[in-house]
Amino acid sequence: MSAPGREGRDPSARVYAPDFLTDLFRNPLDPGYADAAARRRTVPQSRVRRLLGRPVSLVVIVAIGFLFAVAYRETMAEEPGRAKARAGLIAEIKQREAETDRLTARADQLREEVSRQRDAALSGSQAYRLRNLEAGTGLGRVRGDGVVVRLADAARDKDAVTGADAGPSRVLYSDLQKVANALWAAGAEAVAINGQRLTATSTIRSAGEAILVDYRPVTSPYEVAAIGPGSMRDRFEDSRAAGLMREVAKSTGLSFGVKEVDGLTLPAAPQPRLRYAEPSVSPSPSMSGSGVAGSTSSPEPSGSRTSPSPSGGGR
Repeated sequence: MSAPGREGRDPSARVYAPDFLTDLFRNPLDPGYADAAARRRTVPQSRVRRLLGRPVSLVVIVAIGFLFAVAYRETMAEEPGRAKARAGLIAEIKQREAETDRLTARADQLREEVSRQRDAALSGSQAYRLRNLEAGTGLGRVRGDGVVVRLADAARDKDAVTGADAGPSRVLYSDLQKVANALWAAGAEAVAINGQRLTATSTIRSAGEAILVDYRPVTSPYEVAAIGPGSMRDRFEDSRAAGLMREVAKSTGLSFGVKEVDGLTLPAAPQPRLRYAEPSVSPSPSMSGSGVAGSTSSPEPSGSRTSPSPSGGGR
C-alpha cells in the first residue's frame, strides 16, 4: 500500500541543488567582482579620481623601489663582514687541526719512548707478553697482511626540477658499523677506519652530516683496514653486510670495493681514560656490635652522622 500523495508525483519534476564544490569550480569568481567590472564599464570614472590615482600609483611604485634598493644596499654592505668572519672561522679551524695533528704526533713519539724505556726495564718475556696484550687491545701498533674495504660517496646529481641533490648518495655511519662488525666476525685481529684504530670502547656515530670515530671526524672516501687470517676476505665477501653494501652501491651509485693488502700497518689507539672502582668504607668493629669487651656505643644525634660518598669517602 503506497503512501497518499506519492503515486501522482512526476519523478522528472525533481529539483537537484548544485553541489557546493562543483559550483565553486564552475564559478570561481565572486559575483561582486563581475558587478563592479560591469559598473565600471557603464559609469565612466571621474576626472578627479583619475588625476589622483596616477600620483598615488607612482608614489607606491617609487616607495617599493626605494625599499628594494635599501635592502640590497644593506645586504651588500654586510657581505664583507660575513665573508671576513667566515674566513676567520676557516683559518681558526685549520689552525686547530694543525695543532691537533702536531700534538698527536708528539704523543706518538712520547708513547714510543715510554715503550722503549719499559722494554728496557722489563725482562724479555714480560715485555713480549705486554706487547701482545697491547696489540690485542688496540693500544699498540701492528703490522701484517689484511684487507682494505673502501667506501666513497656517490657524485651528487642535481634534480632537474628543484635543483636539489637527488638520491641517498652518502655513506652512513651505520654502513661503517656494519663493515667493521663483519670484519671482526670474519676473523680480523685489528681494525682501523681512516687511520683511527678501533678498540673495545670505540664508537662510530654521526653528528649532523659528519661521521665521528671515537669523536674524531672522518670524511669520504672511507677506508676500513683490517689485519687477520688469509681467509678473512672470503668470509667477509660472503657476509650479509658485504651483500647489502653491494646492493646499496648498485642502487645509489656509492663506491664499494674490497682488496687484499700485504704489509698493512695500523696505528695504535689513543690511551684510554681508565676508571677504577673503589671499595666502600666498612664499619669499624666498635660500631658493628661485634661484642668487643668494654665497647659501648652511644646514640648519635639526628643529622650528625656522615654518609659515605660514592667514592667511599665521607663528606
